[in-house]
Amino acid sequence: MTGFCNARIVLGDEVVHGALAVVDGRIGGLGAGGGLDLDGDFLIPGIIDLHTDNLERQVLPRSNARWPSRSAFLSHDAQCVAAGITTVFDALCLGDIGFEKARQRTFEDGVEDLRALAAADALKAEHFLHLRCELPAPEMAEMLARAVDEPLVRLISLMDHSPGLGQYADVASYARMRAAEGHGEGEIAEMVALLKENRALHHEPNRRFVLDSARDRGVALASHDDRTVDDVARNHQEGIGIAEFPVTMAAAQAARDCGMRVIAGAPNIVRGGSHNGNVSALALVRDGLVDALASDYVPAAMLEAAFACAAAGALELPAAVRLVTAGPAALVGLADRGRIAPGLRADLVRVRVHDGLPVVRAVWRAGERIA
Repeated sequence: MTGFCNARIVLGDEVVHGALAVVDGRIGGLGAGGGLDLDGDFLIPGIIDLHTDNLERQVLPRSNARWPSRSAFLSHDAQCVAAGITTVFDALCLGDIGFEKARQRTFEDGVEDLRALAAADALKAEHFLHLRCELPAPEMAEMLARAVDEPLVRLISLMDHSPGLGQYADVASYARMRAAEGHGEGEIAEMVALLKENRALHHEPNRRFVLDSARDRGVALASHDDRTVDDVARNHQEGIGIAEFPVTMAAAQAARDCGMRVIAGAPNIVRGGSHNGNVSALALVRDGLVDALASDYVPAAMLEAAFACAAAGALELPAAVRLVTAGPAALVGLADRGRIAPGLRADLVRVRVHDGLPVVRAVWRAGERIA
């Protein structure tokens, strides 16, 4: 038996100072006792990230320099663990949306790499797959058909990043963004026209295919970048239970009103607002409209966003920590983790706050130290 003492232990609804036992990789009892002295640091459950694009950034550290795939995956894993994330949902895009063709290969390699690395016990965190399905893409259905029976697939999201929709509702803003990436005016106009044409042809049949595939296999379903009440109403009617990154307050409120769970972006909170001019995630948290946070593109944002919510007075610390632990676990049916409670897996993170900034000092997965 191992354990911890002199810790500020963050439970579901309170913070208690004391000791925690760990037995055979599971959480034991709370109370007085010995173990590793945490010197008054916080002890929180391991963080669960339902949506991270971080693998893409390791695969392409520069736009013209692709990194060896499995090396990139190991780097991604290490960064997640260093951020206190013990359960990772690797978000892989299915379908070409015009300007990011490299994502196709990242998907192909990512599924194969995860199978191999997980089987070899080479990863520090536990990884699952989150398949992000681009509904206008002609090739999406075939890609999903090849991956959907992979046991590591635990979440599927329906996306449409066509210009004029969701976070890209302003087509002129979309064009400026692509121009800043180095694309010419004629190229952008041609691609916008093609994307709109593909949407007209493929969005609806692909949507039906994704919904049917997920339902047949009992995989959790999320929508993505909902903007309007009508978007949310349709998603709810068709059995989608999660609204991921709603871009307006109205969409988030509509999701809550019909019983859907809401995921917001942790970087939005850390940065003080959306990088695309969408709704403030902290405002959603203040209004009780967020069930979970996801790192999106910065793994370290998860812990910092939780403590920022508490520092801003939006939530008490236990409730803020739930947004990155118990909240995500509940959305995807991971009942064995996400809380510090007897019998649950001892996924734990030691956190010290320095000048308002939470710092990860150690991480354990199933009682074994991994960082």
